[in-house]
Amino acid sequence: MQHIKLELARKIERDRRTERGELMKYFRERLNPGRRQEGLPAITMSRMGKLLEGIPTKDLYYLKSVCDKARNFSTKFWYELNPEKYTEAAKGKPAKYEKRPPGADGRFL
Repeated sequence: MQHIKLELARKIERDRRTERGELMKYFRERLNPGRRQEGLPAITMSRMGKLLEGIPTKDLYYLKSVCDKARNFSTKFWYELNPEKYTEAAKGKPAKYEKRPPGADGRFL
């Protein structure tokens, strides 16, 4: 007969892995090395959960495939999460061809 402590330890060590958790771990493993090189703090599981909370699991598989095909994984990941953040208007830059050189409107300086 085994001690009750061994039996309790088995119940506590339940397997809590999920598809979503595995995907979150995958994204963290791919994003954190680049963040460390730039001096940024590593993304934790809780932060990754907050970033991906509104995205269904099937869409996370799509995000993974798109990011894997991209030349720069990190850039594509952040762009796909919020593309509006990377538009010209959001960056505070004028739209293409909006800024004209002096004298382009027919007036002389």
